[in-house]
Amino acid sequence: MGFVKGLRCRECGKEFPNEPLHVCDMCFGPLEVVYDYQRIREHLNRKVIAKRPHNMWRYKELLPLDGEPTVGLEVGWTPLIRAHNLERYLGAKEIYIKNDAVNHPSLSFKDRVVAVALSKAKEFGFTTVACASTGNLANSVASNAASAGLESFVFIPYDLEETKITGTLIYGSQVIAIRGTYDEVNRLSSEIAGKYGWAFVNINIRPYYAEGSKTFAFELVEQLGWKAPLHIVVPMAGGSLITKIWKAIREMKEVGLIDKFNTKVYGAQATGCAPITTAVKEGRELFKPVRPNTIAKSLAIGNPADGYYAIKAINESGGWAEDVSDEEIIEAMKILARTEGIFTETAGGVTLGVAIKLMQQGKLPKDEPIVISITGNGLKTQEALQGHLDTPLTINAKLDEFDALLKDIKRQKKGASAS
Repeated sequence: MGFVKGLRCRECGKEFPNEPLHVCDMCFGPLEVVYDYQRIREHLNRKVIAKRPHNMWRYKELLPLDGEPTVGLEVGWTPLIRAHNLERYLGAKEIYIKNDAVNHPSLSFKDRVVAVALSKAKEFGFTTVACASTGNLANSVASNAASAGLESFVFIPYDLEETKITGTLIYGSQVIAIRGTYDEVNRLSSEIAGKYGWAFVNINIRPYYAEGSKTFAFELVEQLGWKAPLHIVVPMAGGSLITKIWKAIREMKEVGLIDKFNTKVYGAQATGCAPITTAVKEGRELFKPVRPNTIAKSLAIGNPADGYYAIKAINESGGWAEDVSDEEIIEAMKILARTEGIFTETAGGVTLGVAIKLMQQGKLPKDEPIVISITGNGLKTQEALQGHLDTPLTINAKLDEFDALLKDIKRQKKGASAS
């Protein structure tokens, strides 16, 4: 038996049973999972966790399953890296990178939420799962559904990166490309979910699905020696990840896994799709929907489902929000690759680019520990770098040609250092 008490409306507080529901029938507010924290405190502690396998299910009492997980048993426990080279490059004292670019099996943090969603869908008896996606979720649903023996349908914007489309089709999922933005894809998916009764992970299973993001923060705190991060920069699309990181840290205090926290969360968006950061900077509690126009397609949600709650989490924590241009995104991707050897997708370029910008503004202190959240792998968005990298140097298979080329390379480097 799990530790879920049920669902509760995040607006009016009406309570609902532990069922595949996501919207309050009283006020149409979103539903959220409610736990029995007293019982969790009695069952879960650091010693219990230490004996468990190194995956996201180390913290299963704080996840919304009634039984044992059945999907994604190898998901999670991604590296936390002390970024010494990046520290020197930026003149910062202490920077960490939580790197979900190497998450199993589809190389993004979405494997966390999908593992929970599909495990819960199986508990509910669903045999067909689906999603609306900007890319990473599509990859993860298709991959995890294949391993779980579930039929899957994936709905995406028609202009998604080809690498992400390929990374979905390979698993045999039914991939449907929609002529429209993600928000239009999501509206259609809501209609399909209502008509066909499938388990749409980010629609009718959303309250359970979203809880998987908490494991990003659970792991981070444990990897920091059971200390909550002081500053953490998080990319925002629908806004769910940053709200769940904030919830996770508060839950760890609630159940006694940490004694205290003074965490500030910082939201990162692309300037071409920045409804949440714009609202924060303008001091508004509500965001204005926008039509996305950015290379960071995985963050291109103009009407974020959890935008209001993301703004609330940022303000409650005392953090801030910022956005960066496409040019700044590409430059940040290069910086991370050339300092720490990490190839992040465009969303990671947004996160690091915003961190750099906040440091320059003095809103992110360089003399205090900072965590940068990397949520997806650069192999997924190679198209964004076309025309922004040098081409290979080509010679014939002759030693003298290489000798001449090497001299030229050294001459150029010497000239660059002199200038």
